Amino acid sequence: MNARAHQVMLLTLLAYAVVAAVAAQGMAMDGALPADTAAAPRWLSQTGLYDDDGAIAAGNRPFTPQYPLWTDGADKARWIHLPDGAHIDVTDADDWRFPVGTKLWKEFAWNGRKVETRLMWLAAPDQWVFASYVWDEAQRDAELAPAEGLPGVYAVAEGRRHSIPGRADCLACHGASPTTVLGFSALQLSDDRDPLAPHAEPLPAGAVTLRTLVAEDRLSPSRPEWADSPPRIRASDPVERAALGYLAANCGACHNDRGSLARLGLSLHHDVAADPFAPEPALLTALNAPGRWQVPGVAPDSSRVVAPGAPDRSSLAYRLASRRPSSQMPPLGTVLRDDEGLELVRRWIAEMGEKDVVVGGR
Repeated sequence: MNARAHQVMLLTLLAYAVVAAVAAQGMAMDGALPADTAAAPRWLSQTGLYDDDGAIAAGNRPFTPQYPLWTDGADKARWIHLPDGAHIDVTDADDWRFPVGTKLWKEFAWNGRKVETRLMWLAAPDQWVFASYVWDEAQRDAELAPAEGLPGVYAVAEGRRHSIPGRADCLACHGASPTTVLGFSALQLSDDRDPLAPHAEPLPAGAVTLRTLVAEDRLSPSRPEWADSPPRIRASDPVERAALGYLAANCGACHNDRGSLARLGLSLHHDVAADPFAPEPALLTALNAPGRWQVPGVAPDSSRVVAPGAPDRSSLAYRLASRRPSSQMPPLGTVLRDDEGLELVRRWIAEMGEKDVVVGGR
């Protein structure tokens, strides 16, 4: 690795360490449980996910985001438990506030084998507990992972292994987003599902969607308009819609205008509360923007975050394709490139042509 690449790698790692530190500090200021004292049970079977027969317990509802997060090809299952009679505060459409007692689980499996299940639990007002559980060889139960995580627990490809994240890794994403809970939002639960969304999953029986939340009086205010006109990405064509949705899910948790990286000026987050005719933030902040990170081998005055019509001059596409620590995006949670998502983003860039959107540098 040359000196410049090493410097970029260090700056990238430092930036995300700062995100985690700021997130942890902010959560502590709000009264959050410190990561090393969070009262997560030792065993997954003690978290309330399963009943006595080992089936998913009644009251734990499945859900599926319309734009799933890429995690090295893992098969995922997700459930949420909302306390009886409680409401999600959606006064801020982009920052949902959940009732105390809310629990969310996400299971990761490869080749039919469960490897990890993560838990988020709102144990008290503004006190989120984050925990990761590692499945045993017999697939009977999963044990709480240490706070620092576990490296290389499962081979996802030759020479590449999945690691269990540490609590700081959880905060790096969940603490940088406008809302702590990711994947359970107005856009992700919209009943207007994007048919081109990469890695789209069918809705399981009994799945929670915006329409069911409205019909079951789970939102405050009730938001009947979300059932009648479900939120969707504001785009000029189907490819753009899918590409911007993919970026919102995989990148927008950190790259948004409210979190710790807002100072970078790049927002890939979908803002549900915006004017329905307003351009997506990604179009305003990425197209023709010089950016701080330049594509190797491209003249500095030609490298752009997104260069309309030119994927090879677009740092966003380059960094999605890379899995080098000095350049890969997202920087956490994956060791394999998402070829389907990358192909979609490159197609979107290639087909857009030169648009009259010029953004100031960052």
